[in-house]
Amino acid sequence: MENQQHKTADLFNLMGKIGRLYMIRTLEAQKNLFSHMQKTAMDQKPVEGAVSDNPWQAWASYATDFAQRSVLFWDVLRERGNNYIEHIKEGSPPLLAFEWEIIADGRTFERPVNYALIRIIPPAGVKVDDARRPFIIVDPRAGHGPGIGGFKKESEVGVALQFGHPVYFVIFFPEPEAGQTILDVSAAEAKFLETVVKRHPKSPKPTIYGNCQGGWASMMIAANDPEMAGPIVINGAPMSYWSGSWSGTEGENPMRYSGGLLGGSWMSLLASDLGNGKFDGAYLVQNFENLNPANTYWNKSYNLWKNIDTERERYLEFEKWFGGYFLMNEEEIHWIVDNLFVGNKLARGDVKGAPGTYIDLKAIRSPIVIFSSMGDNITPPQQAINWISDVYTSTAEIKANGQVIVGLVQEDVGHLGIFVSGKVAQKEHTEIIEALDYIEMLRPGLYLMELKETSGTGKNKYVSSFREVTLEDRRKLNRLERKDEKPFEVVAEVSVMIEKAYALFGRPIVRSMVNELTAQLGRTMHPMRRKHWFFSDLNPMMWPVAAMAPAIKAGRKPAADDNPFRRLEDAGSEMITASLNLYRDLRDASSESVFFQIYGSMIALGATGDVKFGPPPVATPDPRQLPFVRTALAAIEEGGYKEALARIWSLVGQCADAIPLQRLEMADKILRSDEKLSKLSEDEMRRLRSEAEVVALLEPERTLRSLPLLLAKPEDKKRALSLIALVQSRVTLTQKQQDMVGKIIALLSAKEAGAVAGNASRKKAQKK
Repeated sequence: MENQQHKTADLFNLMGKIGRLYMIRTLEAQKNLFSHMQKTAMDQKPVEGAVSDNPWQAWASYATDFAQRSVLFWDVLRERGNNYIEHIKEGSPPLLAFEWEIIADGRTFERPVNYALIRIIPPAGVKVDDARRPFIIVDPRAGHGPGIGGFKKESEVGVALQFGHPVYFVIFFPEPEAGQTILDVSAAEAKFLETVVKRHPKSPKPTIYGNCQGGWASMMIAANDPEMAGPIVINGAPMSYWSGSWSGTEGENPMRYSGGLLGGSWMSLLASDLGNGKFDGAYLVQNFENLNPANTYWNKSYNLWKNIDTERERYLEFEKWFGGYFLMNEEEIHWIVDNLFVGNKLARGDVKGAPGTYIDLKAIRSPIVIFSSMGDNITPPQQAINWISDVYTSTAEIKANGQVIVGLVQEDVGHLGIFVSGKVAQKEHTEIIEALDYIEMLRPGLYLMELKETSGTGKNKYVSSFREVTLEDRRKLNRLERKDEKPFEVVAEVSVMIEKAYALFGRPIVRSMVNELTAQLGRTMHPMRRKHWFFSDLNPMMWPVAAMAPAIKAGRKPAADDNPFRRLEDAGSEMITASLNLYRDLRDASSESVFFQIYGSMIALGATGDVKFGPPPVATPDPRQLPFVRTALAAIEEGGYKEALARIWSLVGQCADAIPLQRLEMADKILRSDEKLSKLSEDEMRRLRSEAEVVALLEPERTLRSLPLLLAKPEDKKRALSLIALVQSRVTLTQKQQDMVGKIIALLSAKEAGAVAGNASRKKAQKK
């Protein structure tokens, strides 16, 4: 009885919190509206000389401009529609700004998939060194076609080519192969990786560069074949789908609530049934578009209309990619929704791989770079980063696994800007690609990559550094300690129940009403496609537009920027934008409130992920009890020259501030110049670093005292002291590092002096 009363009290307490949160969100939405309108009004202050002496003349100029822009606007939409139709006729090839050739076609594999590996042919004047680390760029299959990673000359592909790397690209075709599954695709991508390795036998392991949904695909490739993969870069990649509440953000990223509010994964089955077994990617693109109604329904078109003389080429180029919609098999979209969107199983190790196995992200041996943006409302930073907390229990476990994880967070660019923005390519992607040659020199652990602008140009405009952080501190960025993710466990179970109900009662009816003809008709009439072909030359109403456009371009008379009616137009546009933003904010606040009222109340009443009363939370395990850690601590006094240098590197490195990239370059040169260290294999180096990091983190004093034992041979001790002196002469150390180096030198020198004195005493005794 008392327990039931507590649950009831928890429920009422939760409802109160939800109500207060909804009120805060509503007031914030209103505040944003008023701020937007106030700023717009302030921007409309009279400009000296802006008002013509003859208002009618200003009106005539604006009216002419208005009419001309309108005709040219519709002509651009007509061209967009024609491009869309022509692209479909061509077979929807990847929209890359580079020439390419197919190296491996997944449609010919034993388990065929609609994927292929292509090689990017370097443009004229660009030299590629086949001995350098090759890049494999994996584009997202999230509704659109492939090409976003090489959409422009200034792109991921372009930057990698500038650094002389061979570049490969994983593309896919519009129609999936019969029976194709996500695991088939993952196996094909593993073959692509093997193909690239064989083509570059003298190169370091290939970098896998995954964009958005291609990010988790890249992680699966590396987890399934860790010995083949080099560094992994995941850009705007959703890895922890339930996450959303992070310090320093205004909203709570409402896209994560969609699965729960729509009842889970059954909607993907319904959409697949309506497509006669195929899921239309246009649904995914439509979901992305709905996130920002102001941009979708107004700003994108208004910006084109307002700047019709300069925006045409950019608009048509982007829309050609954005308007290409690809299909998936039902098995593929159901796997994605069930395992990732609703189930969030990948980070928790619950995704099934080969028969009898599960995909374990701890199996990845290569460094991982995570690039996300605070301005991304599709994959916010918490969804890109929180998976680390799901996979690893502590900083010590990351180090014990020998893993290097680097996070880079951009401030304001949107989701697509991460991949297509020229500025992002010149800054973030340039620095990431440059750092990949040396990132393996970082000690195992978790790092933040920081970029600083310099007076240089091109590749030298920014310098990067790496600041070590702890997993424990990163967890504190989640305002609610991720308690807000608990209801999603219930969502996953509700999804299973509704899916079973649909399979029993709804699916037979839907399937009986659908065939390939109705499926094709449904895809053709989808709003995302219809808006393209409807305004093409297929529509006779657009023919007069095509006839008028050339004459209007020849006689173009734009209104002056300071025309009062042009400025009034801008003010009206801002009002429309503010109103649509208000609608978005209120919609998102309502979605959040309804979601927690439904699923949060179930948690408050005692339901857990299996819809049963759950056990108390399990405490975070002690890292000292991890098998690898216990072994490393037990052998802390064992080893020789290699182990000693690894521990010196860890002890001194733990006292560092941000580590500049140039220091990693220097460390790489020193490593290659050392007779013993240069002969170490990658696995040996990884083991040494892991052991050194663990013992230096958990037992720094014992680690320090063990150095004389490891350097018992005089020649080893001399070589180590020479190496320390070399580093001191080339690197500016922090005060803490200087103190640590001083302790190490004093300890080794004292032991050496003691050994010399002992030998001299023994010699005197023998003479007597």
